Amino acid sequence: MSSAEKITDHKKIRKWAEDRGGRPSVAKGTEKGGEGAGVLRFDFGPKEDSLEEIDWDAFFETFEEKKLALLAQEKTADGKESRFFKFVERD
Repeated sequence: MSSAEKITDHKKIRKWAEDRGGRPSVAKGTEKGGEGAGVLRFDFGPKEDSLEEIDWDAFFETFEEKKLALLAQEKTADGKESRFFKFVERD
């Protein structure tokens, strides 16, 4: 059975994403009133048209403002590296 870990440490989050080829991004059109980053995502592989890449500083600024945690899975049930992630509220 696979499990996911809730992570708030910036270094761990960045390493998890970069180990899988992920780039910090936001979903286009989700900014509030044109100010600040919108819904955070990671863009893996070929660039997604619906995502806009941002730098890590902007990513983590939004991450902290929204008091998020990353729910991330290391391995799939069959032991392969997983890209499953979800941003959730911190407890």
